[in-house]
Amino acid sequence: MSKRPQRNRLQRFLQCTALLALCVQFAACATTDAASNDSLEKYNRSMFAVNHFGDKIIYKPFGKAYKTVIPSFARKGIYNFFENLTAPRSSVNNFLQGKPARGFSELARFLFNSSLGVGGLFDVASAGGLERFDEDFSQTLAVWGLPEGPYLVIPIWGPRSMLATAALPVDFFSDLQRQIDDTGTRDKLYVLRLIDARSRLLTTEELLNKSQDPYIAFREAYLQNRQFNIHDGEPPDEEEIYFSDDEE
Repeated sequence: MSKRPQRNRLQRFLQCTALLALCVQFAACATTDAASNDSLEKYNRSMFAVNHFGDKIIYKPFGKAYKTVIPSFARKGIYNFFENLTAPRSSVNNFLQGKPARGFSELARFLFNSSLGVGGLFDVASAGGLERFDEDFSQTLAVWGLPEGPYLVIPIWGPRSMLATAALPVDFFSDLQRQIDDTGTRDKLYVLRLIDARSRLLTTEELLNKSQDPYIAFREAYLQNRQFNIHDGEPPDEEEIYFSDDEE
């Protein structure tokens, strides 16, 4: 029996371990709160414009065509499939955040949807009452107390906090899609995943683009959603944040 698969798994494990250490060190250097620090605004606005232009001529047309051509039930199945690939990662991050019940729920969702749900195309777990508790490594770092750092707009991915940017490599390598050995199939799935994600942003994007300053609208939408996810739907009030800062 060839030892190459075992060697590949070991290599991936070592890569993830190295990336984990790098992310923790990088995130620890971020000593400010993204919600109150857009110190890189000049760069961010420039990158936002570049991303917006690229989206306008490439991603958005594909997203519109996808939504027009692919029936809603098929789009739902594709969305379910990609969501299922992140369930094991989400399970691990729930455990790391001290939420074992949610961790087991995510693991159970993955097992049910992968088997009874035909590889994740059907969300039988939700139909059976298993709620989704999506968590990534950037949220885990935030729960552990690492500061968000300044707000940052990065190529293609768009708005992030510095902490979320630092965690991207770990989230990328811990996604099950990364474990597909056939690079042709894996790359085609990445393209499909990107187009599917873009199609689901069409309605929200139109609302944000109608604002007086789309850059500010996208920034505030991201930061509010970020806090909502970190605090499991119960972000602290601004008064509580200010009071906590004063006490320090």
